Amino acid sequence: MSDLADTIQEAIEEPKESPLNSMIALFVAVMATFMALCNVKDGNVTQAMQQAQAKSIDQWGFYQAKATKEHVAENTAEIFAAQLDLAPDLKPEQRAKVETRIATQKELAKKYEEEKAGIRKEAEQAAKDYDALNVHDDQFDLAEACMSVAIALAGITALTKKTWLFIMAIVLALIGTVFGLAGFLNWQLHSDLMAKLLG
Repeated sequence: MSDLADTIQEAIEEPKESPLNSMIALFVAVMATFMALCNVKDGNVTQAMQQAQAKSIDQWGFYQAKATKEHVAENTAEIFAAQLDLAPDLKPEQRAKVETRIATQKELAKKYEEEKAGIRKEAEQAAKDYDALNVHDDQFDLAEACMSVAIALAGITALTKKTWLFIMAIVLALIGTVFGLAGFLNWQLHSDLMAKLLG
């Protein structure tokens, strides 16, 4: 790769400066700068995706724990109720204690059920956040891929002086720029085909 870069540099620095080489130099500088910015932002998006995924996993784990506690409380209430049915001759104070325990376990089960709803909502929101961030991650990936190819085509143009190659480089750079801007500006522009090819 460094040999290609050296060859491109030599071609650009030829004594007989051509307007094409000047345009290529400016083009490469602008694209490389924008690509670097996209790369930094993509790194931040990737970190946010990891955090959203970790939160989703944590919340679903917490949800399962609450569900287990809810079932334990329900089962405990049923066991106490069965004890009351099996012991009709309990003294009133003993019956009152068992009924209090049944009521306590039912309240606990209800509390856990209510808490589960909030936890489920947070887990689902974290999953949605991950999916939304993944769209932007794909946008930055596509932007970087297009700009990398555009820079390579610009380098080949500097060597071969083929203007049509530079036009192809500009087209790819424009596509990359649009997807990069989409990532920065939170546009909902997405190419499923390209995401699958790059994924």
